[in-house]
Amino acid sequence: MDIDVDHVTVAGRSLDDLDAAFAGVGIEPSYGGTHSNGVTHMSTVPFPDGTYLECISTLEPETESPWWDAAIRTDAGPCAWAIQVSDAAAAAETFAEQGVAVEGPNRFARERPDGVRLEWELVYLGDGEPGSVLPFCIADRTPRERRVGEPLTGTGLRGVDTVVLGVADLDAAVDRLRAAFDLPAPTRTTSDFLNATVARFSEAPVAVATPDGNGWLADRLGAVGDAPCGYLFDADPDAVDGYPVADTEPWGDGEAAWLAPDAVGGLRAFGLYSR
Repeated sequence: MDIDVDHVTVAGRSLDDLDAAFAGVGIEPSYGGTHSNGVTHMSTVPFPDGTYLECISTLEPETESPWWDAAIRTDAGPCAWAIQVSDAAAAAETFAEQGVAVEGPNRFARERPDGVRLEWELVYLGDGEPGSVLPFCIADRTPRERRVGEPLTGTGLRGVDTVVLGVADLDAAVDRLRAAFDLPAPTRTTSDFLNATVARFSEAPVAVATPDGNGWLADRLGAVGDAPCGYLFDADPDAVDGYPVADTEPWGDGEAAWLAPDAVGGLRAFGLYSR
């Protein structure tokens, strides 16, 4: 099974605040509507490559969310990732045959502000919240372009390049990803910005980070557990200087330019990846 990133999710207590944080650096989300659970609503930033960033919160403050409640309540930011599949039932069967715990397919929907109804199926993989270490699978029952929307242009960003998972046990998370997707061994390095040891898969859009001592990543693990802790967006090198970058460091065969958290509402860790 290929890792074809569909979207990545960012959670917080206020959808307006999340939208404002990204709009402040020129990445402006569009409101996407309310989910069929009647509890959460969302906005999206669609990218030219077809991937998108989803911002999610509850309609009413302090309401318990069926998805990523701890991440919403603690303004955790990155919380989940999803891969696109054409057939949810077939994907569920494939992963189950590989020994992965599977839940679904389950049907979901939301209505856009213009009244268009969108429907899809989800398959959850592994344990924990959906998309915490292993991604969840999404298959559209209505045309995908209706769910994603028109891509945002003029940002210099092409799409989601890498999902960075924050985990307590690096070896265990690496083993889970390798078993589920038949990946080769990752390259291990360190990230000064993340203050973490990082295992990066050169052939897949995912990396795994575990904290080196105390710091924000260790605190985050205590609050929300294993989950995506950051996202790198594929960026035109000429566009990077237009963003408020706090730090840069080598990343694979390119460079990661990490956005200053203060510039995006205190959110960590969003970066621009350029070759």
